[in-house]
Amino acid sequence: MMIVDWPDALMGFGAGVTVSVLYFAGLAGSVRVALRSSRPAAVLLPSAVLRIGLLLAVGWLVTDGATRVWASAGYGVAFFLVRFLATLLARQPCPEDV
Repeated sequence: MMIVDWPDALMGFGAGVTVSVLYFAGLAGSVRVALRSSRPAAVLLPSAVLRIGLLLAVGWLVTDGATRVWASAGYGVAFFLVRFLATLLARQPCPEDV
């Protein structure tokens, strides 16, 4: 029988939700700026490097270098849950489009 380490899983989940919300908020902000920019790659590339670096660094710290399996699982589940919610929100029509 597999024993779940709930404190680790919840810690990973909490950190994952926080960092993932920041990740997708940063993505939304950088896309808005890039759409108004004459050089969108100059906006999107540094943004991607910072967002991905933050996501990986926090994940590495929370999971103690990927040695806490349940913290890793919670972190991953949180990322995909926030990603799902972000894509649902992004698909909604803007008030000015309606």
